[in-house]
Amino acid sequence: MTKHLKVAVIGAGPSGLTSLKACLDEGLEPTCFESSDDMGGLWKFKDVSEPNRASIYRSLTINIWKEMMCYSDFPIPADYPNYMHHSKILKYFRMYADHFKLLQHIRFQTSVKKITQRPDFSRTGQWEVVVGTKDGNEESHIFDAIICCSGHFNYPNLPLKDFPGIETFEGNYFHSWDYKGPEDMYGKRVVVIGIGNSGGDIAVETSRVAEEVFLSTRSGAWVIRQVSDNGLPVDMFNTRFVHVMLKLLPMSLLNWLGEKKLNSMYDHAMYGLKPKHRLLSQIPVINDDLPFKILSGGVIVKPNIKSIHGSTVVFEDGSSVENVDTIVFATGYNYDFPYLPKNALYKSGHRVGLYKHVFAPNLDHPTLAIVGFIHSDGAIMPQAEMQARYVARVFKGHKKLPSNQAMIKAVEKDTRNIEKNYITSKLTPIQVDFVEYMDNLAKDIGVRPSLLWLFFTDFPLFKRVFWGPVTAYQYRLFGPGKWDGARQAIFTQFDRMYQPMKTRKVLKEIFFSMGLRNKLEDQQKIFVIILVSFF
Repeated sequence: MTKHLKVAVIGAGPSGLTSLKACLDEGLEPTCFESSDDMGGLWKFKDVSEPNRASIYRSLTINIWKEMMCYSDFPIPADYPNYMHHSKILKYFRMYADHFKLLQHIRFQTSVKKITQRPDFSRTGQWEVVVGTKDGNEESHIFDAIICCSGHFNYPNLPLKDFPGIETFEGNYFHSWDYKGPEDMYGKRVVVIGIGNSGGDIAVETSRVAEEVFLSTRSGAWVIRQVSDNGLPVDMFNTRFVHVMLKLLPMSLLNWLGEKKLNSMYDHAMYGLKPKHRLLSQIPVINDDLPFKILSGGVIVKPNIKSIHGSTVVFEDGSSVENVDTIVFATGYNYDFPYLPKNALYKSGHRVGLYKHVFAPNLDHPTLAIVGFIHSDGAIMPQAEMQARYVARVFKGHKKLPSNQAMIKAVEKDTRNIEKNYITSKLTPIQVDFVEYMDNLAKDIGVRPSLLWLFFTDFPLFKRVFWGPVTAYQYRLFGPGKWDGARQAIFTQFDRMYQPMKTRKVLKEIFFSMGLRNKLEDQQKIFVIILVSFF
């Protein structure tokens, strides 16, 4: 690998921005090609959805706590809400790009048409990238390596063949990709198909203006709240302690405990939500409003649709709804990389098989990486950042990948593990455990925090790393890319949680939340009890 490797980054969304930064940190020469006129990818709201681009609705608020979604060396401002509207997220990305001087490396309104291996690829590992410019011209560029960051919410899955009679439907139907708001739903009878996060959000929002809303689900879902015990963000309890418990205790017990906790808030069977799968087999739906909407009759949960006859929708249990005006298909997305040669990607089961969920394992040179193509119980931003740091280290030559045969073997093992532990399909072929995946990549980079070292050298920090939330700052404490502000960021992460809540003065002792302290103390007590039981 050369010292000044030229790297093409495809897309200027959250994955593309952090990939740019990772390349610059390693002394590489990145150029980012962005087909739109702005950065942000999915989080750049537009009134009209654009073909082959991710799309969001006007009211979208992220369901990940801000401390768990920010980049590892750039905390989100303290006064920003704990769960941010898409407009705030885009502002954060702009601040990140400005702070690290990324804009000068982005070519906007430049779409990648085709990427092919150079004739001497077996020797050089180089690629030819053909792009279309905003004036309609085509350009060809040579790059030493490629990072694809074009996302996986670009191609809506509209399975009309699975709904007999849809061609007779007298109303309007569309995919959630086209949904922008409930303005056209006033006084109408609406059926939403699919109970993922988008389906739940759309059902709740349209129920405020529609005559009736029916939420059709094939398999049900476990639904959790963002506002957890003591009013705290639910993700802040994603700790290393909890992760240890997940490894030590039987899965059947963990499922039982988790399901018991969720059912104590609202009985999923009574609400018509109870799924066929166990809690930890699939990422749950996050929606605070849906249970109340069901309880108040604003949303009526129904099984899968059997057939459609004109304006009548018939469900698999024999029930039907007449005079339906609108059907919204919240039925997920297909994924594709149309600009890549087909032989560049390795297929494994339902998914594109990537080593560490990043590198194509079947090429002569490790010069093609895909960043952000991952699905877990955590935010994409810190995972994409960790992937990008790993990729940049490999491109720079600091990290050597195994042989093709070894990588393909690892990919196939990953596929078997995913299919064994999670509910997978063509639309959701990838799922990983957030902490385990982050730690795995961090170990390869050399930035995984050493709990033993912290225990003996910095016990106050150890307590926050082990019993506190697994925020990305932990991966800037040691090793390549170490950030001097990481320790302080960890010590002040709860301050940033409380800051936007300080809108009315109350007693300091109450505001500091004894609930949070009690929760952390309870975790410590449980850990001691389990340790004693083992010895």
